[in-house]
Amino acid sequence: MEAMIDAFISKISESVPLPEKEYMGEDGLLHCSACHTKVETEVIHPFTGERKKVRCICDCIKKAQDEVREREKRDEQDRQRRICFAETNMKDWNFANDDRRNAKLSDAMQNYVKNFTDFRRDGKGLLLHGTVGTGKTFFSACIANALIDEGHTVLMTNFARLTNQIQGMFEGKQQFIDSLNKYSLLIIDDLGAERKSEFMQEMVFNIIDSRYRSGLPFIITTNLTTDEIKKPQDIGYSRIYDRILERCFPVEVSGASRRRQNVKDTFFDVKERLGL
Repeated sequence: MEAMIDAFISKISESVPLPEKEYMGEDGLLHCSACHTKVETEVIHPFTGERKKVRCICDCIKKAQDEVREREKRDEQDRQRRICFAETNMKDWNFANDDRRNAKLSDAMQNYVKNFTDFRRDGKGLLLHGTVGTGKTFFSACIANALIDEGHTVLMTNFARLTNQIQGMFEGKQQFIDSLNKYSLLIIDDLGAERKSEFMQEMVFNIIDSRYRSGLPFIITTNLTTDEIKKPQDIGYSRIYDRILERCFPVEVSGASRRRQNVKDTFFDVKERLGL
């Protein structure tokens, strides 16, 4: 056992990165010449009681390692955002940019992020419904960005984009649909905007059903009313909406259209620039 402990102590010392220059301090331990913190410490052998010198990391090397880890973390977050928001500007949509026009709704969206571990375990998502331009897509992107910051994987897309990808495949269509379940959260924007056809309906069902069976959470945004969702005229959409309602808690996103407000906010600025 003593030999094992000695070997363990030696292995620790061998694995510690060394500073470029070091000096012996008045305490009898080596110090880094750059930051003047210890690169050696003493431990007491549990069996012999003998003091053993063990290498440790000085402050400047620790800082450099922290910077590398932080850079790698940011790079990974950027990579995940490129995957999540493919060819959109939504990577900059976050809670910091929320005008909190509806504070209760804003808090609810942030609470979904705070409790995501539990929601993921329970497979619970959100059904954000309301009229055009009220912020359903914005809040979905805010949730996605916040979760990516916490290290989760998220994909935000829509049925038109997914079906275009599927139609271009000669084989492996079901495998592609199943691959969507590798993400911790799947966000599908604008349910109901896809073209109406038997093929599209079947694709929408397959995508929702695959996620439903995986037990993982998903967020759906839609301009459909609650009556249209709860009482669809088509039996095919009924089986789709039933799965969504079972897994996604309905949240109404109401209020004036943010898109129209953005148009008003920029109208006079654009007009002046055009000289009109």
